[in-house]
Amino acid sequence: LFGHVKGAFTGAHAATMGLIRTAVGGTLFLDEVGELPMGIQAKLLRTLQERHVRPVGSTRTYDVDIRIVAATNRDLAVETAEGRFREDLLYRLNVVVLKIPPLRERKEDIPLLIRHFLARFGNSASPVKRFSAAALNLMERHSWPGNVRELENLLRRAVALGRESELGVEDLPQDLFQSFHLNAVSPPEIPDNDTLAAWEKAAIRNALNKSGGQRRKAAALLRIGEATLYRKIKAYNI
Repeated sequence: LFGHVKGAFTGAHAATMGLIRTAVGGTLFLDEVGELPMGIQAKLLRTLQERHVRPVGSTRTYDVDIRIVAATNRDLAVETAEGRFREDLLYRLNVVVLKIPPLRERKEDIPLLIRHFLARFGNSASPVKRFSAAALNLMERHSWPGNVRELENLLRRAVALGRESELGVEDLPQDLFQSFHLNAVSPPEIPDNDTLAAWEKAAIRNALNKSGGQRRKAAALLRIGEATLYRKIKAYNI
């Protein structure tokens, strides 16, 4: 990110500008920003506040004029509350927020994404052009825990292995069927004792079951905050 001068550390045979200086006048995209170690978070915060960067091993600073776009699949408010992400850095990054719902909450996008990936991966060696209505129906009922990447991998596999222009249910991975059955709503859980913890644990599991595993909807059913639900899920190892 910050670059280094020649000889700054073992193996630093040449100086590098670093990604921040390379992006001057443009946009720096930080993917999975929630994974940054705390030490790097502090250095990034200093760069964003002071608008300059100092390469590792250098005494000189360089002005930087960049736009930051960051992405994460974590809830940074929860990460901040639990001490894994700096609150001051969150405020610096959290200016305009675009929340992209998981694929299971926007099933209407699945046919569009399928057409996109079939066109992207299609080649003269593969006859695959489309899926049958039954196969599309099954894919729309799948929960897609891996989101768009999972769908992308499935389509890549289908194009590579498919031998017909139209693929059916039998051409889909068997785990699609298994996940569909597992996601069916099961009978409400009854606690095995009368302790408050047992009833609370059962209530959380029932809410998650009714919401299809969607924590935001489960929290609404329980009338508690999503961060509170997240902590209780971890505490009860649900």
